[in-house]
Amino acid sequence: MMNKILYIAAVLLIFVGCKSPEARKPISVKTGSFIDASVERNKKLNAKEQASIQKILSEKKVEYKASQSGFWYYYNTKIDADSLKTPKFGNIVSFNYDVKSLNGKLIYDVKTQTYAMDKEELFTGMREGLKLMKTGETVTFFFPSLKAYGYYGDQNKIGTNIPLICQVTLNSISEK
Repeated sequence: MMNKILYIAAVLLIFVGCKSPEARKPISVKTGSFIDASVERNKKLNAKEQASIQKILSEKKVEYKASQSGFWYYYNTKIDADSLKTPKFGNIVSFNYDVKSLNGKLIYDVKTQTYAMDKEELFTGMREGLKLMKTGETVTFFFPSLKAYGYYGDQNKIGTNIPLICQVTLNSISEK
């Protein structure tokens, strides 16, 4: 009788032990819902910022331009000489600028800044804006938050998702 029970147990163990492993099904299925919600939120934020900037520009009654990069600007001082060049990769530029919120409150007034084009840290809008300028020009830029400091701000005076107005004067452009 004992041999019979051991025999049956051994046969059962062989059948159970030889079964191939099955893939476990996930407890919850994750979708791109967070990403989709984030995209929608950012689209609404961008549309709101663009409307605010367009309102300010229409009140100023200036001839402004929209850049291909997604910001707006107008020339306070424009140099029409074709002989002057714009900054290129690796050029050293010297410029002054101030940073204001859309309501006109001064955040920073930066005196002379030296920057190696595309080789040093500078927020995206400013980097792209400098490439549009010639020596001696003064330009006022309107940057939506995604071209300014974005979600993180500057960890100091500029908070999360703050669009900016920057008036920039390009003093000089030099080769390496």
